[in-house]
Amino acid sequence: MSPDSKKLFNIIILGVSFMFLFTAFQTCGNIAQTVITNLNNTDFHGSGYTSMSIIYGVFSASNLISPSIVAIAGPQLSMVISGIFYSLYIAVFIQPATWTFYTASVFIGIAAAVLWTAQGNCLTVNSDENTIGRNSGIFWALLQSSLFFGNLYIYFAWQGKTRISENDRRTVFIALTVISLVGTVLFFLIRKQEDTKAPGEEDSGSEILGDSSSAQNKMMRAVAAFKKSIKLSFTKEMVLLSVTTAYTGLELTFFSGVYGTCIGAVNRFGSEEKSLIGLSGIFIGVGEILGGGIFGLLSKNNRFGRNPVVMLGIVLHFIAFYLIFFNMPNDAPIAPMEGTDDVAYMIPSKEVAIFCSFLLGLGDSCFNTQLLSILGFLYSEDSAPAFAIFKFVQSICAAVAYFYSNYFLLQWQLLIMVVVGFFGTITFFTVEWEAAAALAARGSDYSSI
Repeated sequence: MSPDSKKLFNIIILGVSFMFLFTAFQTCGNIAQTVITNLNNTDFHGSGYTSMSIIYGVFSASNLISPSIVAIAGPQLSMVISGIFYSLYIAVFIQPATWTFYTASVFIGIAAAVLWTAQGNCLTVNSDENTIGRNSGIFWALLQSSLFFGNLYIYFAWQGKTRISENDRRTVFIALTVISLVGTVLFFLIRKQEDTKAPGEEDSGSEILGDSSSAQNKMMRAVAAFKKSIKLSFTKEMVLLSVTTAYTGLELTFFSGVYGTCIGAVNRFGSEEKSLIGLSGIFIGVGEILGGGIFGLLSKNNRFGRNPVVMLGIVLHFIAFYLIFFNMPNDAPIAPMEGTDDVAYMIPSKEVAIFCSFLLGLGDSCFNTQLLSILGFLYSEDSAPAFAIFKFVQSICAAVAYFYSNYFLLQWQLLIMVVVGFFGTITFFTVEWEAAAALAARGSDYSSI
């Protein structure tokens, strides 16, 4: 197998592994709050929103040390161990207890930081400036296929149900646990890249699956990776991109947890309200897959760079937020188990709700594919620290959003996303223009990025 074919194979395996792992986890996150509100066990006092807030809070803090962990353990082992912790978190829902639920939330937060740092490392080392856009699109499309498969099962399994029984819950989460373990095992198929250096080494931040010669060398690389993360976080480009990244954290919280809960709480949707959560997830996934596929395939022929894609993303999201504001009751995110009978500015429409799910997914793919692409392009020599900072900012904003989702009405959550999204788009434009100018100065073709 040629080196280029080997790299493409690694990208596909990486995407398929994440597809299985996040088929389980994203479906879990989408239905967690609905499942918890339907528990008959009065000894359980957990909250799905609080759990996700803990996960993303720990996730954000752990990104400070994740490059060091990846430098010591290597990307492949890092992803395998992280996948095991994802499976344990999902398994908690088979027989939930408050202490195991929140303890697992802490551990998966650490695992997530390590997983995504290793993923960024793997993506970058298997790409160059001509293939980073394509590979980002391929990975994103495969990853977001996870939204389709898990939620398709939820849609059919929960069709016509107004309450989720204990048997329904156990069946779903046993299946999701097995699926996540399959994704974890697939990480072993990623092939080693040679002549590369590990995160934190002098010349490159992108070793994949390499071995260290000694424990002392590993520790030196770990310390170097940590120092590099701190240094990069204060660069002008990273500060500007952090505003865009912050927006992706807020809207990630909204489409992956809050919006499904809103749909499931609207009593006017009748007996389909619970199964519509699954259908919503499916259409978010369709939007994500479509966006990842299109922007990946067209990246080499895009003469205008990344800005038009990001502009498309913010326009799609603004349209979705406007329609959600008119379609969904304001108290839907914080409605009790009985749901809400309130009406917004129109009679709640299932069709509008599902169309908004598609717009949320397509818009999210616009932002994330372009962020992955520009980070891989700007920080090809420091991929692990750069992706760790990206995930640090994204996850801390997601944690904040999950926290305020316990209290804020829908209109205020939408307003926050509109404001941050507007400024995040402007800061992305600024970095992209500077990257284009630097590329032109080198005499490279801007359309290749």
